[in-house]
Formats: sequence, C-alpha cells, structure tokens
Amino acid sequence: MRQDGREQARDAREAEALAAHFGLEPLPREGGRFRRLWAGPQRSDGRPEGSAIVMLLTAARDDYCALHRLPDDEIWHHYLGDPLELLLLAPDGTARTPVLGPDVLGAGHHVQLTVAAGTWMGARVATGGAWSLFGCTMAPGYTDAGYEHGDAEALALRYPAHAGAIRRLGR
Repeated sequence: MRQDGREQARDAREAEALAAHFGLEPLPREGGRFRRLWAGPQRSDGRPEGSAIVMLLTAARDDYCALHRLPDDEIWHHYLGDPLELLLLAPDGTARTPVLGPDVLGAGHHVQLTVAAGTWMGARVATGGAWSLFGCTMAPGYTDAGYEHGDAEALALRYPAHAGAIRRLGR
C-alpha cells in the first residue's frame, strides 16, 4: 500500500526524531545510522567483553546495511518501526532471508536473530516500510579489526541464486 505525502512526511519526522534522541551518527561503509550504547570491560586481547549498538535504517534507496561479515556471532534485535529484511550467506554456500520485525505470530518475523560467525549479512527496510530501529549485540564485543566488507560481485558468483539481492546490498 502506497503512503500519501502526509504519511511519508510523518514517517520521515519520526525517523529523524529517533536519530536525534539516540544521537545516531552515519556508519561509514556499512550504512545506516548508529550509536554504540554499551561496551563491556576490555579483555586481555584488547576487545571489549561485549558490545551493543542501536541502529536506524530508512526506506531510502541508498540507506541499507551493506554486506559484511564478523568473526563472532552477532545478535540482532527489532525495537521499533517496520520489518527489516536480512540476507544471510553462510560459509557452506547456503543462504536465507529472515525478517526481523514485530509480527511474530502472523508473519513469522523474528524479534531476535543470531547471525553465526563468518556469515555474510546485509539488511534493508522491508518493501512498503518507512524505517526500522534495531540493535546488534556481540560477545566478545565488536572491533573494527573484525569487520570484513563484502565484495558484491565475488559474492554474487558464489551465491548465484541470490545475485540480485547481493548486488542491491553492495557498496
């Protein structure tokens, strides 16, 4: 269902209000806006014991979480707004497209989803949605050294059945 101009303006204002409330900043390369809300004590290897971020994506064409992978499991949590469509590309060559969102019983959404270490992941607001506020938690915590940005063309060759979705989530 298409929104009229007033609904779109209201959704945009609400997304901006949430970004201001949480002090969200642009997330380079990956996309979206985020803020780290917690990092646990530093371990002997320099990583925090755990970390948690809050993140906002909108339905704007260039506002998505680009394909990337991490060396440890990451737990995604849906907080507010519209569903978020994820693309998960596993090391064994399989792929799945779970939806993080509020409609657990009717549409089978997940309010929480664990992405296994080494899985390529990307996400965008579901078609017809305006914005999604969600969080990601890791233990041990996130560090930039563990982030690996995806090469869309190489991933499209490895997972040809999902080439279109992969290219839409590449930067």
